[in-house]
Amino acid sequence: MFDDLREIVFQIMSNILLASPDAFSKDRLEEALRIAHLSDFLHKLPQGIKTPIGEKGIKLSGGEKQRLGIARAVYRRPDILFLDEATSHLDIESEQKIQDALHAFFQKVTAIVIAHRLSTIKEMDRILVLEEGRIIEEGDFETLVKMRGRFYALWKRQKFSQGNRQEEISPD
Repeated sequence: MFDDLREIVFQIMSNILLASPDAFSKDRLEEALRIAHLSDFLHKLPQGIKTPIGEKGIKLSGGEKQRLGIARAVYRRPDILFLDEATSHLDIESEQKIQDALHAFFQKVTAIVIAHRLSTIKEMDRILVLEEGRIIEEGDFETLVKMRGRFYALWKRQKFSQGNRQEEISPD
């Protein structure tokens, strides 16, 4: 060990490929960048996908870090994908674009998504509503809204707090 330890500097691409021991795939990388909505961001960087990040590179915002994490997970193609508030630092428009792209990807994997922003889970096949560690409601989005239970109350509160940006599902 040397007394002047040097930081390992990762490029954005290295960071995405980090968790995947498989051989490099350009198609998988492009899919990951598209789903994570990173392509436009990368085009603005001086070195694109080879831009260093971290202490000696560029600093990423919370949303950029989340999109990088999503790209890494998508590139890896796990059998089970856990997403815990994976888009909480994104604006609603960016989140919607990523959710739309992830929906197709979710057809290939089992996704377990933890979210407080309910628009994030609209397209999930099965939603569990937890309260004090217990499942109190379960179903798809439309079913839960029609039940007019706890999920509906949360949805209604979020819908109005976000200025009616989310569409309403008729409970009938």
